Amino acid sequence: MTITQLQYLIAVAEHQNFTIAAEKSFVTQPTLSMQISKLEEELNVKIFDRGTKPIKLTEVGTKIVEQARKVVIEAERMQDIVSIEKGFIGGPYRLGIISTVMPTLLPMFLSTFVKRYPKVNLIIRELTTDEILTGLREGKLDAAIAATPLETSDLIERPLYYEPFVGYLPEGHRLNDKTELKAEDLDLEEVLLLQDGHCFRDNILNLCDMNLNNRDKKFTIESGSFETLVQLSDERMGMTLLPYLHTLGLKENQKKGLKHFEKPEPAREISLIYSKSELKIQITEALREVIFGVIRGAISFHDVQIISPKQKERFR
Repeated sequence: MTITQLQYLIAVAEHQNFTIAAEKSFVTQPTLSMQISKLEEELNVKIFDRGTKPIKLTEVGTKIVEQARKVVIEAERMQDIVSIEKGFIGGPYRLGIISTVMPTLLPMFLSTFVKRYPKVNLIIRELTTDEILTGLREGKLDAAIAATPLETSDLIERPLYYEPFVGYLPEGHRLNDKTELKAEDLDLEEVLLLQDGHCFRDNILNLCDMNLNNRDKKFTIESGSFETLVQLSDERMGMTLLPYLHTLGLKENQKKGLKHFEKPEPAREISLIYSKSELKIQITEALREVIFGVIRGAISFHDVQIISPKQKERFR
């Protein structure tokens, strides 16, 4: 049994196809198939049911793949130990970022990080929170940036910053005369939301302490883009809530529609998340340091109330 065989095994399990797995592993399909067959012979079990399309893991195969992932991760950790001992910060680093953070945070730190650590090959993917959790647990990601807390016991969550929610109101809105917003001012009937699957949407629902059942509205719009929600609000189709960093990119005339909450402001916690195995921890620490450096002057770290994307809790 070799590490290479285990890597091939994981590739086939992920892609459910020998040909695609071989392409992703940069080997020929016969070579990959032969190595998998050798592994099955050595273990004296069938790992894959080849009679189905796509191919599926057998019951024991599922358990073997889970163990294979652990073995491969530990093997990679040996290289980490050597890199840390030599003070080397480099190599591939796979980072997942949720879509409501990617457009604002990434431009703030990417250039600085790349210049400071040119030997790191940063591979960045925009993913949902669920995709991030799966990727971290299966070893497909080295770290991620997402809204927390996520109530996970198998991952480490290290807060990077706390990002307040800011109201965006159209002209003539009933709340325009208020100096500051309160949570109880919000009426979910008129709040334009991101579509289901975005954790910022869950933040807002928790802030309002309401759900979407039995709503009596003339129309329902749920978008995947803050830009769309802002444009709809400009057309007086409702108000919306934005994460603070997103408001920095608004046009000057649009910033007149912003309305902050009274302190402590409702906010989301944005964290760097990674496995407890702490693979590539030297790169993770470098990334965290760079983000801290660029974010410190852009956002407040005080007088906020964290609204969890997972727990149902009322902001008070």
